[in-house]
Amino acid sequence: MENKQDYVIEMLHITKEFPGIIANDDITLQLRRGEIHALLGENGAGKSTLMSVLFGLYKPEKGEIRKNGEKVTINDPNDATRLGIGMVHQHFKLVEVFTVLENIILGAETTKLGFLQKKEARKKVEELSKKYGLSVDLDAKVEDITVGMQQRVEILKMLYRDNEILIFDEPTAVLTPQEIDELMAVMKNLVAEGKSILFISHKLNEIMQVSDRVTVLRKGKYIDTINTADTTKEELSSMMVGRPVQLVVDKYEAKPGEVVLKVESVCIRSHIHNRDAVHNVSFEVRAGEIVCLAGIDGNGQTEFIYGLSGLDKVSSGKITLCGRDITHAAIADRGHDMSHIPEDRHKHGLVLDFSLEDNMVIQRFNEPMFQHHGFIDKKQVRNYAERLIEQFDVRSGQGPVTITRSMSGGNQQKAIIAREIDRDKALIVAVQPTRGLDVGAIEYIHSQLVAERDRGKAVLLVSLELDEVMGLSDRILVMHNGEIAGEFDPKKTTVEELGLYMAGAKHKKEAE
Repeated sequence: MENKQDYVIEMLHITKEFPGIIANDDITLQLRRGEIHALLGENGAGKSTLMSVLFGLYKPEKGEIRKNGEKVTINDPNDATRLGIGMVHQHFKLVEVFTVLENIILGAETTKLGFLQKKEARKKVEELSKKYGLSVDLDAKVEDITVGMQQRVEILKMLYRDNEILIFDEPTAVLTPQEIDELMAVMKNLVAEGKSILFISHKLNEIMQVSDRVTVLRKGKYIDTINTADTTKEELSSMMVGRPVQLVVDKYEAKPGEVVLKVESVCIRSHIHNRDAVHNVSFEVRAGEIVCLAGIDGNGQTEFIYGLSGLDKVSSGKITLCGRDITHAAIADRGHDMSHIPEDRHKHGLVLDFSLEDNMVIQRFNEPMFQHHGFIDKKQVRNYAERLIEQFDVRSGQGPVTITRSMSGGNQQKAIIAREIDRDKALIVAVQPTRGLDVGAIEYIHSQLVAERDRGKAVLLVSLELDEVMGLSDRILVMHNGEIAGEFDPKKTTVEELGLYMAGAKHKKEAE
């Protein structure tokens, strides 16, 4: 029998309920001192809820938390911090106009006679950044640094508060392959220095690479805790989803037809710098193929999609869709032939305070089928939403009337994909369609995109996930610094080669 003192944190029989849903149903999780313990589960399995209970953001209805074998009460994040528990959230909690140093010490300032002691704070942060290999520019404003750097700031924030139990919530969702490797090394360093880590993820490769043990949750229930060394990705994915999962995209050879989208020498100005965010980009997407724009975040993909969808102006060049010049067309006009799964589901995909059914018909409520004498036909909307919810397995507490904000990220994403695929347009623009989703949802969305391709749709995919780029695309275009750096056949290239072009170490100009 293990000694009680081996566990630095124990969450015993935790139950947490929300209206219409039991997010955590009698879950027990035990973290050993000095281990990286992964918490694995689909979206909506209850991982973030469980960690929010530990961090004091939620109060559980049942169960208790122990630290070093002693029962503790955590009413709010300040209690958690006092107990040495820190958390890096999936969406970073940083003040953009403050510097890196100001963000790290915010809320834990050292003062003398009411004055901020920045010099001492700076010294402490510099020592921490050296010790854990987390180099950051302390005087840069957060709004000017990369996402990977922002994450280091979040980690330094925890270390500055002398936290010993570190919770990482989906920490790699926004990182490049190289940054992910660096983060894994940082996590191993932290544990070597005596910290204990809870690592929430649904990325099986990372869990296999870095964790000591894994606890699997499914639909709010505890499934099992196992040693990572004794399991496989296949076994973990079927524990997580409750059935065997296809980890590789299953598809036939593409049969490209007519050109649906033609992009010629397109330039789009940057809003931040005095230069082109997209420079001289040309390519085609044909019916019946999936073309992927791959690259590290911030290399012009977002601006290009804004230009294509009409959210941004094209400064020169030409875009032709289904034979029509749409370079300067209105957004609604482009929608006749294009559906768009946007990158930011909260900003451009959904109206979070609307119901699920209203979000399903948001671009279509003025179509004849959804109205009656100028009024929205609620019954039609309800029937339509129920069909899509069923067909795409969108899970929510109260079905079509659920307020979208209360749904898990994965189910919000499924709702957008259901709506956009069902619009049945010639071109599907899918930007990061599986960002933050688990293997079950990814498998489903990939199969939907392949099915649309096979129905003769042209699919333009924008993705940062190299597994997805390699598995889903028929052709890959790597974007670097606003230009197309190279074109690849996924069957004839490697992730390493793509990585070099993505980082700018190689460019098609040199190859020619």
